[in-house]
Amino acid sequence: MGRLLRTIGIICLTAALLGCVPQVAQRPGMVIEEEPITLRIAWWGGDFRNNATIEVINQYEQLNPHVNIEYEYSSFNEYWRKLAPLAAGNTLPDIIQMDISYLAQYSSLQLLEDLTPYMQRGLLDTKDVDKQQLDSGRIDGNVYGLSLGVNALMSMYDPEVLQANGIEFPTDAWTWDDFDQMGKHIQGRGIYLGTHLTPEQFFAYYLRQHGAKLYAEDGARLGYEDDALFVEYFGLMQRLAQDKLIFAPDIWTSDIGKPDNDPFYFGEALFSWGYSNQFISTIEHYGKPLSIAPMPGPNNAEGLFLKPGMFFSIANNSRQKEEAAKFISFFVNDLDANLLLKGERGVPVSTSVREQMRMIVEPEQAQVFDYIDWVADHSSPMDAPDPVGSSEVTAVLRELYDLLLFGKLTAEDAAQQFRERANAILARSET
Repeated sequence: MGRLLRTIGIICLTAALLGCVPQVAQRPGMVIEEEPITLRIAWWGGDFRNNATIEVINQYEQLNPHVNIEYEYSSFNEYWRKLAPLAAGNTLPDIIQMDISYLAQYSSLQLLEDLTPYMQRGLLDTKDVDKQQLDSGRIDGNVYGLSLGVNALMSMYDPEVLQANGIEFPTDAWTWDDFDQMGKHIQGRGIYLGTHLTPEQFFAYYLRQHGAKLYAEDGARLGYEDDALFVEYFGLMQRLAQDKLIFAPDIWTSDIGKPDNDPFYFGEALFSWGYSNQFISTIEHYGKPLSIAPMPGPNNAEGLFLKPGMFFSIANNSRQKEEAAKFISFFVNDLDANLLLKGERGVPVSTSVREQMRMIVEPEQAQVFDYIDWVADHSSPMDAPDPVGSSEVTAVLRELYDLLLFGKLTAEDAAQQFRERANAILARSET
């Protein structure tokens, strides 16, 4: 069939060159078979995301019988370990889920396809996507990833747990001082303030609250000059861990994200933290209603920002780039697909899909939509994508954070080590 189609194409081209341009119309009942296509896709995620994504893949295959989609998923850390050798061998899956912390690195190595031509041709429909979300995947003028959802940092809590411990619900204006006072109120009761605050995410938030950034604009060094900010934030975390008010496991060798390992799911911690796209899956595991609050202030309007939950990128080595673009377009723009996904990767970036979903979503998802609307009015522009080398910087910060939580290092020493090691990594990555 492929040979027949190519022959027809040659005949038509020859006719056109001779000045005869016939119009080929599809007759009633005529079925034009399309050549089979196999797409490979990979993502990281938990059970809810995995199952929902597989349902969307099945839906796409039913609508496009000539397409077969092979998929693979992992936990976050395992995902990047698996992806590294595929990147080195230039054998990445056609579609890869991409995090903003890796976007610059993978694009700088020419591993990702620029999506702009597919957007211009309409294969990847972005007419209902806000410019801010399109620009979130743009580096040096090229779009290397399409945002799959809009997220924001948040606090989650069970109102019943706070009430049982005599704690007032956090307001939109609560602060780190309020957070600290809650800890003093429950100290010695065997209740945690929370489990853990991932260091690179929440320290970056703390820096933004104080008018600084984790990375400089040129990506060649850290973006803050005053190590007192490091000492303040991580000194607080160290004290809370010593007082057994935040959970201090070795979170990089054990998966605290699983409910079986996290005291929050047993009502033994007041708060859990993360991005808003995690709210639905957290409730699924928790089994009871939860509430959302902003991150502690002051100045949380400077600290908070709307973040692309993650991206879909097309591998530069893909031989099925057009079909990959069509699948991503379906993933972003199809209402039924997004009803299956439930905004677990973030509030949909398509304004059309978002408005249609708002009228029919379940109460917990409505909370996420409302929170994102609130953050849109109480936030600042997102920082530029993390520079090349940021994954190494993150590894250093996590290592120092573990040492801090276990009391093996002072906040002052950690601040100095982090600055020296991070700046060396970033300077090397720029050369």
